Amino acid sequence: MKAHQEKLIQLSYDNKILTFGDFTLKSGRKSPYFFNSGFFCAGDVLAAVAESYAQTIIDAGDSLDFDIIFGPAYKGIPLAAVTIVKLAEKDPVKYGKLQYAYNRKEKKDHGEGGNTVGGSLKGKRVLILDDVMTAGTAIRESMQILTAEQGTFAGVLLILDRQERMVDYEHSMIDQVKKEYGVPVVSIITLDDIVQFAKGKLPESDIQKIEDYRSQFSAKPIAE
Repeated sequence: MKAHQEKLIQLSYDNKILTFGDFTLKSGRKSPYFFNSGFFCAGDVLAAVAESYAQTIIDAGDSLDFDIIFGPAYKGIPLAAVTIVKLAEKDPVKYGKLQYAYNRKEKKDHGEGGNTVGGSLKGKRVLILDDVMTAGTAIRESMQILTAEQGTFAGVLLILDRQERMVDYEHSMIDQVKKEYGVPVVSIITLDDIVQFAKGKLPESDIQKIEDYRSQFSAKPIAE
């Protein structure tokens, strides 16, 4: 792992964002770990998140070709905001004028009105920032907004790839989005990284629970 990935995982663990135990997911699965980005509320953690998002974008180079960043409400709003600030710090020439946008949960019918706030999506290649993609609900909602605002879907940047299949499908939602929309989906960290981090910190019995979970629910790649 790179330094920014290790720091993000360590701070997530220290701040109870990444926790280990017995958790029931929205899908109904029983998971031995949980990642709650709603606890990205401390300055040092948000700084690490911004660093990781920004560095991942820079490292991706031309494979992430976009004009604007979109953060789906609500969690995506602060993630997008801190990311463009960090990008502007790292490369002010390339990213100093980069804008971000986010959606309102309810359409505003006064003032400037509309469904989105921030930079215009019209005619722009839009990179969506999110935390974890499970059922793809946030992505599909974002796609509706992009279509309405005449933007083009350029890709997705996630914090965590759980590397597991959908409930009724042997492939992951990440691979499904790649196939369905023909765009890149990039993740900062994966379940593999979490397992690597946990070894030596958790009891072997807890590591085995994660390995068993991974064996049961790991996603199969979609054939080219």
